[in-house]
Amino acid sequence: MADIPEKSVLSIQSTVVFGYVGNKSATFPLQVLGFDVSTVNSVQFSNHTGYKCFKGQVLNSDDLACLYDGLKENKISAFSHILTGYIGSKSFLEKVADIVLDLKKSNPSLLYVCDPVMGDNGKMYVPEELLPVYMEKILPIADIVTPNQFETEKLTGMKINSVEDAIKAMEILHNKGPKTVVISSSEFAADGAITSLASTVINGRKEVYKVQFEKIPAIFVGTGDLFAACLLAWLEKDKNLKVAFEKTISTLQCVIKRTLDRARVLTGDGNNPTPAQMELRLVQSKAEIENPPHSYTAAVL
Repeated sequence: MADIPEKSVLSIQSTVVFGYVGNKSATFPLQVLGFDVSTVNSVQFSNHTGYKCFKGQVLNSDDLACLYDGLKENKISAFSHILTGYIGSKSFLEKVADIVLDLKKSNPSLLYVCDPVMGDNGKMYVPEELLPVYMEKILPIADIVTPNQFETEKLTGMKINSVEDAIKAMEILHNKGPKTVVISSSEFAADGAITSLASTVINGRKEVYKVQFEKIPAIFVGTGDLFAACLLAWLEKDKNLKVAFEKTISTLQCVIKRTLDRARVLTGDGNNPTPAQMELRLVQSKAEIENPPHSYTAAVL
């Protein structure tokens, strides 16, 4: 077996030529935090789908198999982590499961971080047929999952209207396989705040944490991808879910606020920012990505 490079991530998700979503959102923070990143782009679009149009290509499962075969034949398929995000087809997702199992066979300590990107705000933006693949093939082999509230509800079959509901839902996900479950964002607080929750099982003992923060009235794209990447990095570096969770949310809030402040400057008073003006200010947030301010403290539940 080849030596496993330390801090090496195989990231399989979407990419764009312009802007920050998918691999474009995840690669820079991982590299800044000391990880080598190898990317497979499930789709390659000119820009994210929130613009008036987008053009590009979609990889199929044969394309993915071909790329992975190239890595294996050259004996460069050893990674410490695998990260997955947006995947648009059932066959592609099934091939991802095969690849994760193959990687874990040669490196049992490989950590698989899965962001099960399926939808948000009550609607799916991938085919419904991906849901059973996530439930039956992906969750049992994932070590860490980072769904949003909508995705958590889809994966567990239960509505989340309270912290108690969220804890029950995370328990359902733990029972399907992942040792660590993080609900990146949920909206059930009476004051309209966003609630993030994290749960992990260590030596049979469960730890659960909660962070709440104000909802910013704007649409950001690529934040879930950034969240999963930062969480992967800080969990590896700190080996502590509470600390990694706090640092990840602090990073996200810094990037979001910088993005919105800049968009408002570009737009001028009373005008709505364009999608291009709302692209994440990732490179400009390098200092905060490397050293997040301690802006949030996770409550122990």
